[in-house]
Amino acid sequence: METRRLESCLDQPLGTGSIHEVIKYVPSPLPAKHYDPDTTEPISCGLQTLEELLSWKRSEANPFNVAAVPLAPREPPLASCPLRTLVSHDMMGGYLDDRFVQGTIAEAPYSFYHWQYIDIFNYFAHKLVTIPPAVWTNAAHKHGVVVLGTFITEWTDGAAMCEAFLKDEESYRAVADKLVQISHCYGFDGWLINIENALSAVAVKNTPLFLRYMTDQMHERVSGSLVLWYDSVVEDGQLLWQNELNQSNRIFFDACDGFFTNYNWTEQSLEWMTDYSGVQGRQADIYIGVDVFARGKVVGGMFETNKALEMIRKHNFSTAIFAPGWVYETQDKSEFRMNQDKFWALLSDYLYIHRPVSPLPFISSFCQGFGKAFHYRGQREAERGWFNLTAQEIQPLYYHTELEDRGWLRSRGCPEDAWNGGCSLLLDGLIPATHTAPVCAKVFSLNVPLASKTLVILIYKPSAGITVSLELKTTDASLCTHINARDVNLTSVSPAALDEGHQLVSQYAQLCGGLNPGGWTVRCSQLELCGCALREVGFSIQRDGEPQDTSFSCRVGEIMLLDVDSLQVPPERVQGMCIYDVVWLRGAGTSPQSTSPCLHLNATLQWDYPTKLVRHFRVYWRRLRGPDPRIPPGQLVLVGRAYSHLFRVTELAVAEPPGLLELVVEPVIRKGFPVPESHWGRRSLSYTEDLT
Repeated sequence: METRRLESCLDQPLGTGSIHEVIKYVPSPLPAKHYDPDTTEPISCGLQTLEELLSWKRSEANPFNVAAVPLAPREPPLASCPLRTLVSHDMMGGYLDDRFVQGTIAEAPYSFYHWQYIDIFNYFAHKLVTIPPAVWTNAAHKHGVVVLGTFITEWTDGAAMCEAFLKDEESYRAVADKLVQISHCYGFDGWLINIENALSAVAVKNTPLFLRYMTDQMHERVSGSLVLWYDSVVEDGQLLWQNELNQSNRIFFDACDGFFTNYNWTEQSLEWMTDYSGVQGRQADIYIGVDVFARGKVVGGMFETNKALEMIRKHNFSTAIFAPGWVYETQDKSEFRMNQDKFWALLSDYLYIHRPVSPLPFISSFCQGFGKAFHYRGQREAERGWFNLTAQEIQPLYYHTELEDRGWLRSRGCPEDAWNGGCSLLLDGLIPATHTAPVCAKVFSLNVPLASKTLVILIYKPSAGITVSLELKTTDASLCTHINARDVNLTSVSPAALDEGHQLVSQYAQLCGGLNPGGWTVRCSQLELCGCALREVGFSIQRDGEPQDTSFSCRVGEIMLLDVDSLQVPPERVQGMCIYDVVWLRGAGTSPQSTSPCLHLNATLQWDYPTKLVRHFRVYWRRLRGPDPRIPPGQLVLVGRAYSHLFRVTELAVAEPPGLLELVVEPVIRKGFPVPESHWGRRSLSYTEDLT
């Protein structure tokens, strides 16, 4: 079906040629599992049955659920990380607000943004095949975090499925091949295999062969992929959770990349495993399960999950934190950010920060993928709650630190104001009278190879009575590839702000179309360093006046690092824009005076543009001509943002036929410079009523 759509797309005349549509009110022909039947909004979903899995075809996959972000390199690499952290996201059945690939209106959504602490993210639901929504894969991949789907069988139905697909080599290879194809197609990195039903002698004999074949195929097709086994069935086929790796379940561990234990372990289990021969050389591959809901006889859980992690790390094992959405499900949703930060802060002593490796330009506006409003260049664009994890930017470190003499420092996301996206980074605290040195707030731990000349742009709002300056830590870039790169010596650099009249500042302001910060301060600095990599970004906050207890806040809107030699707008244009999968709907009138329901256009747009250059695309529409020729063409109106080369326009209210409208795509490039309109993508659509 995708091939047919693309062919029809390519058949459309290029240039200024309009495509023509005769309006027909027929039910949407789009598959309901990939598109909401009422709105045609693209959605993510899993697969329920073995038949559905075995009949899966790449040509019928959901193009919108393909991850737009490849897995970023990270330091240290996962393979050399001795104590890993996996998060298994099992929340309320899954596919909630996150199923909407293009985001959705949401007042109090769940989001995860402590990516620097975790290595592997598993999306978990009780479907046979749980395919991670692309929004999760995109957010995780930006931070160098591996994403796993889930293959689960349970109860009587699960047992019947296992007997069917584990009966012989041909059957289990067919299932493994489909799982590998799905992972490769949608751009995520592997699977958690969870067989929670008893197996016959034949089925259990074939299970390790299934695991080994699938693991080998995943490694061949998807770089950095993993296949993990959940502690459930033992080697004689009984469903008998062991809460440890032992001789009864080792056969499954030996056939794949890792083992996720059940949750009712004891310290004696950990001690025993430390000496067990089956563990030797692969201790990092054993993920000790921790149920945050604390169901059963477990160590810790809830806001005492740190007790479990302390014990696990004492015995040098990796960990699998199951259902940390507990903080959202059971606590006050209006306090979600506070509870989320509290939960992960309690664990932070037992978690290990990894650094995403990012080439220049490096940019973050600290957006967490949701907010009360959407901001663009300091202006509020949409005054409503929204959620789209793909919009999440590289995340900073969040913490609360006590200073001496009742002083304190806190770092948190704040949705009340932002430069771009849904929130800014708020640094606040108290500098005690006795504290004369600057307070240092660490914001990022990363690995960004710098240019010989790097322009640093900081957009911020400090409170009165303080001076804020950047504190950067660098090292020799050649050392960053070393396996123990975390131990390299760092050099502190405090780049001096450039004057407004400086040639670089003028050039940057001109490329930006002028700096209109609206209450924000824009500061430009230059770094001249050869062969260096940026490892940490922090802020030095100094009291201005006499020594006294000084409360302060500094809202950071955006930080950007650009190669001075690349300060120009890229010459690329949006190419090959086309419109397909058009569905016309009659909706309710939008005002009390409406005498007839509105005409709504739903359509998929596709175009070509180098995605590595962009943060996102802004999609607009405007009316060029309606039934009354006396009404002049309309202005461009923002429809939404796209984070890949696809966008589904849904429920767009348009003028009655006959009409002519234009759909427009503007690339928003990572460097922050506006792209001239001559480089945008445009396509017009004329439409008439079906008079037959």
